[in-house]
Amino acid sequence: MISTVYAVLFYVATVLLIVGTGMKVLKYARTPILLKIPVSPAPRTKRGVVLRMLREVLFFESLFKSNKWIWIFAYLFHYGMALVLLRHLRYFTDPVWWWVALIQPFGILAGFAMFAGLGGLMARRIFQPRIRYISNPSDYLMLALLMLIVFSGYSMKFLAHTDIIALKAYMLGLMRFQIGDLPTTLPLLVHLASVATLMIIFPISKLMHAPGLFFAPSRTMVDNARDKRFVSKWARNLPPLPEGIPTSEEG
Repeated sequence: MISTVYAVLFYVATVLLIVGTGMKVLKYARTPILLKIPVSPAPRTKRGVVLRMLREVLFFESLFKSNKWIWIFAYLFHYGMALVLLRHLRYFTDPVWWWVALIQPFGILAGFAMFAGLGGLMARRIFQPRIRYISNPSDYLMLALLMLIVFSGYSMKFLAHTDIIALKAYMLGLMRFQIGDLPTTLPLLVHLASVATLMIIFPISKLMHAPGLFFAPSRTMVDNARDKRFVSKWARNLPPLPEGIPTSEEG
């Protein structure tokens, strides 16, 4: 029964994650941009915007300039999580790709870095008065959920060992719509339930900043307002103004 419940849970979570994220991204893409509002200093060419976005995505450039301590914690968390996710591909591939096997030891260390980054971000919300004032309960719960995922994952390895072979067979079976036998150790059940919960709430949480960054006009717009008049797409098909009313081009 537990195997069936978790299978249904992950099928539902996967559908909600894909559909919910897709709908949010579509909403972001359709939201009109009313003003030319790139954050200065901003690039004046499209090539410059691409380079700026690469620096933002890969190196968190704006965060580095604003707060070095938060940048360190964010870097540990995001890159640690990325390596941990890549390491988990071994449970969904057979045979395991060579580079996935190669990063297994590094993925274990990355989990500790991820937990340290989450701890620093949690401490920031608790002990920094300005951040604590603007924090919602969901902000704490999201960090706590991520920390629970990491803690339960390491509990499977160091406290209550889980049958990894049986777990992989179960996951490969789910990919073929076949429900096998799931190991029922408590850390594994907590870990999987936490991951499924994160998948479900991802589209309605602040974690949507990941795809949302690519639709942020303050980061993705070219700073050429002095060279080219900006007209939002939604305003291009509006009827002309009555005679006698000056347009912005006329002053």
